[in-house]
Amino acid sequence: MLTNIKGAIFDMDGTLIDSLMLWDILWKEFGSRFLNGGKFIPTDEEEKAVRTKTLKDAMKYLYDIYNISGSAEELLDTANEIMRNFYANEVKLKDGIAEFLEYCHQKGIKMCVASATDITLIKIAMKHCDIEKYFVNIFSCADIGKGKDKPDIYLQAKEFLNTGIFETCVFEDSLVAIDTAHKIGMKTVGIYDKYNFGHDEMKKIATVYVDNGETLLKLIR
Repeated sequence: MLTNIKGAIFDMDGTLIDSLMLWDILWKEFGSRFLNGGKFIPTDEEEKAVRTKTLKDAMKYLYDIYNISGSAEELLDTANEIMRNFYANEVKLKDGIAEFLEYCHQKGIKMCVASATDITLIKIAMKHCDIEKYFVNIFSCADIGKGKDKPDIYLQAKEFLNTGIFETCVFEDSLVAIDTAHKIGMKTVGIYDKYNFGHDEMKKIATVYVDNGETLLKLIR
């Protein structure tokens, strides 16, 4: 799988770090702060939608469809506060990630991060998890202005890595993202995360699928 790979593009949340439970923390806090202590429970479709958007767009989306007190900006400020604390103090790497990144580094594979999360938050998480040294750059949908349903973030990352489409691999836990990368000809590694959706479909699309109970180390053993 990695024989002809010269560049690797990694998603952050749910791929490198075990962090998607953070959405459950956000929903609980939103209920407490904006719904007078009530429960805030988005539908599955709404959760799918917010997880592929930039955080700013996700908060605007939720504000528009729910009768939430305050403003979309207050939702965004609250989300950033919670996420900053979580990334700085609690988040952990997913199993096998540290060893896999070191392997890729030793093989001379150039690596970058492409995430819907804000770059400031990505840097906080990377520092906390001590993985900054492996990545030559960070790309965020928030800066590019398009989500992962569009190929822009992958194409910009590939251009920076200076690798060809067929020698670049995208690592993602999102079906939407895997589908986007697949359609532009990149190799893809789909990664199971219990907080995400579309695993059965991802298995059909991804070049390689890392299932529940497996880690990226399956690619090098």
